[in-house]
Amino acid sequence: MEWKQLAQQLFPAGQSITETDHFLSGSAEIDGHTIAVIGTTNHAPIGIEIALAQAQAVLNVVRAHPQRAILLLVDTQGQRLRHRDEMLGINSYMAHLGKCIELARRSGHKVIALVYDQALSGGFITSGMMADACYALPESTIRVMGLPAMARITKVPLERLTELAKDNPVFAPGPDNYLRMGGIEAIWEGDLASQLATALRDADPVDRRAALGLARGGRKLSHAVVQQVLSGIDVRPA
Repeated sequence: MEWKQLAQQLFPAGQSITETDHFLSGSAEIDGHTIAVIGTTNHAPIGIEIALAQAQAVLNVVRAHPQRAILLLVDTQGQRLRHRDEMLGINSYMAHLGKCIELARRSGHKVIALVYDQALSGGFITSGMMADACYALPESTIRVMGLPAMARITKVPLERLTELAKDNPVFAPGPDNYLRMGGIEAIWEGDLASQLATALRDADPVDRRAALGLARGGRKLSHAVVQQVLSGIDVRPA
């Protein structure tokens, strides 16, 4: 979905979002409150410039609008694959963005993410996955790595990975599979403004993704391992 069309559905009471070089920023009215909107569009590749722009926008909200809720709109093809970005340390810039979102959360800002088009790899991990809760539209595309690329990296035949993906959401892309794994809180259809208002009211900084993945049958071991680590039990193999 094109971001302007999405904004009309999310914010019938009005918004002042602008687009600059695939970067979205501004504010909007929802449920009688003003929220900050930060995101990307046009399948944006996340290079150092856009990572810094998003981080700066988050910090500006923290400084100028204490405890104002933040909506992250996600449409990215992942980190930009250029020698220049790698040499300048794109991983550090993306980590900086993630830390800024965490700072906002610890400063009392509710942070909600919505994947409205495409969410791939590191560009998704340091934005949408850093939110209190991440939601998606049914037509969105979500994956960390495509099956052909996974086959090349793992040396597992593509046919075998395709077969595994039929029953195991860890191997399969798409919002439905990420919902099963707990990475997506819910898939939004129908009245988007109402669902956003409810998500903002219910936002909780406690990370429940592992528990959701267990309850939904998508990740059966993650929650147990997390609990063992928190309790100090050595979970390393003998």
